[in-house]
Amino acid sequence: MVNWFLGTVGFSYKDWDGVFYPEGAPARSYLAHYSQVFNAVEVDSTFYGTPPPERVRGWAGAVPKGFKFCPKMPRQITHDSRLQNAHRPTQEFIETMTLFDDKLGAILIQLPPNFTAAEFDSVAQFLADLPPDLDFALEFRHQSWFNFETVALLKSHGVCWVSTEYLDLPKQIALTTPFHYIRWLGRHGQFERKNQVQKDVLPQLDWWWQHIQPNLERVHTIYGFFNNDFSGHSPETCNRFKQLVGLPIITPQLPQQRTLF
Repeated sequence: MVNWFLGTVGFSYKDWDGVFYPEGAPARSYLAHYSQVFNAVEVDSTFYGTPPPERVRGWAGAVPKGFKFCPKMPRQITHDSRLQNAHRPTQEFIETMTLFDDKLGAILIQLPPNFTAAEFDSVAQFLADLPPDLDFALEFRHQSWFNFETVALLKSHGVCWVSTEYLDLPKQIALTTPFHYIRWLGRHGQFERKNQVQKDVLPQLDWWWQHIQPNLERVHTIYGFFNNDFSGHSPETCNRFKQLVGLPIITPQLPQQRTLF
């Protein structure tokens, strides 16, 4: 039996007001509402810097038991430093993320598109320094990485190779760990508003489901996250995929509106 943790990339979008979130709901209530519908979220905001500890504790306290956060490693580490001489900020980030406790899922390491396999040694050294008791998932965005040497590298360090639906990247499921991580991204900025599905992505979802099924017996957990740029409105698309997989669609408990009489 596979544990599915499905959700969206981020949760704090004003375009979801009145569509996914109750109309006029304060932003501070978004996460609690979100966690009624989905059991995981990819934390995109950590890409821009390690949050203060009290914010992480606040996020963890806003969701029910069994919910998972998958934070993205800061760009300072992956893009600015390109994984080199980044031990101190990496440790600071990881220590802060462990404040999620049992609500911490896999930590996402997203490399920039110009990070090629010529920097293989930098990746190998960086992975060797990661703590073995946490789950990490690595996303490559350059086609030079798509080879057996990369599979062997990630397997040797117990790091998941992220499957990605993104532009011209090869679509694949290369299992390197007993869990898997999938991201449905789409071209950035292709939709002006993020409040409704504006592109039929059912063929892509069906492709992924057909390729996931033969691998279900090889993993115990699958994380999957949808970006607004994939179809125009990630919550609805996530629910479509859940329906395809045979998972229940959850209707949130909306607050009752007070009457005047």
